Amino acid sequence: MSRKCSRCNHQESVTSYSLFHKVKFPILKAFYIVYYMSTSKKGISSTELSRKLGLRQKTCWLFKRKVMEAMESSGKFPLQGKVEVDETFIGGKDKKSIGRKQGKKKLIVFAVERVGKGVARAYGKVIENAGSKQLKPFMKSVIDENANVKTDQWRGYRPSKKEFKKLIQKKSKNGSNFDSLHRFIMGFKAWLRGIHHSVDHLQAYINEYCYRYNRHLMNGDIFDNLMIRLVNHEPVFYQNIKVS
Repeated sequence: MSRKCSRCNHQESVTSYSLFHKVKFPILKAFYIVYYMSTSKKGISSTELSRKLGLRQKTCWLFKRKVMEAMESSGKFPLQGKVEVDETFIGGKDKKSIGRKQGKKKLIVFAVERVGKGVARAYGKVIENAGSKQLKPFMKSVIDENANVKTDQWRGYRPSKKEFKKLIQKKSKNGSNFDSLHRFIMGFKAWLRGIHHSVDHLQAYINEYCYRYNRHLMNGDIFDNLMIRLVNHEPVFYQNIKVS
């Protein structure tokens, strides 16, 4: 598919300047990948996409990573109302990762917006450590300054009280004071293990999970929303996809 300039006769692909730029397999199959990723309740692995579409697993994985780029939060809709924040580790057993010591595991901070007894929306980010220099920027980027923020008593959250006047710190009590947040975290970990087993590009998978979770009430419109994002997103080349 291409379009031609009426003045200079230059031919240009209609997929140029989008995340569909230079797709090497049928565009219809690319649309199917977007459809399955957006509408499957638990997401879909590149192995399953390969089986369904008759494409190589690596081809599906690479294009799936492009779609994940479009799933990254725009930052325009910060969490409001009652918000809970906590960190968690991702990875196998590691004797060095005791308490908040990271070891070889990856550390993630999650923030969720509570509605009733459940979670309405959520954002997450891979962080280097649980210090305030990592926690505060994340909180400022995803939480409204007037939100009622609740964290545990970890000292890394204390400096954020300057930005969030309604921030309170409570004892975790083995998670009982953060039940909704911890259920969300357990759901994410179960999804990661069950669908993908293990991943290298962890931030991209966090973005995918939160994107779909935050739009679970959109029903069929989520596919249209994601297609618009893909079309409007600048091209991403495979060699530029960073491991995170």
